[in-house]
Amino acid sequence: MSRSGYSDDCDDEGTGGLWRGAVMRSIKGKRGQAALKELAEAMDAMPKKTLAVESLVTEDGEFCTLGVLGQARGLNMNPLDPDDWDAVARAFNIAPAMVREIVYENDEGIDDYEWMEFVLCGPVQRGFPDWGKHVRSVRVPIPEETLGAQRWERMRKWVESNLAKEAQC
Repeated sequence: MSRSGYSDDCDDEGTGGLWRGAVMRSIKGKRGQAALKELAEAMDAMPKKTLAVESLVTEDGEFCTLGVLGQARGLNMNPLDPDDWDAVARAFNIAPAMVREIVYENDEGIDDYEWMEFVLCGPVQRGFPDWGKHVRSVRVPIPEETLGAQRWERMRKWVESNLAKEAQC
């Protein structure tokens, strides 16, 4: 199971729609919108625009999305268990549903592998598994330095897309 607690088998009782409603209410509510505005400002002010995974703050001083908000608020995040959503929600003054959604988007919203094709030179098997093909695809891990910047870009867009648009006269 991931740090967000989300899994593929979470809708046995038909509660997936109720959960998505709780997530949307937590994001669209007053506390959620205030946190997102503060998070957008904090992310824009970051000198090095990269985000970490699996931890609020790493030993190297990198932050996940919630860690950026905690740093901006001056929270001591060392005693917090990043897997305890209720404790993190209390510390950040946001709903647990919002904590879990942000953690999911930060940790699992980006693919950490890419597909690459290569050409085999020489003979290949005519039958299974090759079927006479000389072109193959493999998954190659993306370096963490690149992923951190991609994660920041993706999460900044996610924050912006969830901010309520102000009505214009």
